[in-house]
Amino acid sequence: MSATPDRPTPAQRLRTDPDSVERDLAQLVLTVVELLRQLMERQALHRVDKGDLTEEQEERIGMTLMILQQRMEEMCDRHGLRMEDLNLDLGPLGTLLSPAGQA
Repeated sequence: MSATPDRPTPAQRLRTDPDSVERDLAQLVLTVVELLRQLMERQALHRVDKGDLTEEQEERIGMTLMILQQRMEEMCDRHGLRMEDLNLDLGPLGTLLSPAGQA
């Protein structure tokens, strides 16, 4: 069936592999969490550079970000993913996440 102005192309069904649905969903959720983690890290570094934080706050934020990074790696391992798997390719825009170590 071809598309015409009064008869649009029928929607295609989403083809999913039942065996990979859980992993794919975990990858999507972890990608969003990693994006938020990187944004929080950038914000924290910005506040440190501005001198907005006490030493205690800097220490607490640093420890929290380290723990979150460890938990992200554990969650990736649990679902058979690598941190690199979370970096979506956005075509001409590049990749979604910053390379490791760049904030």
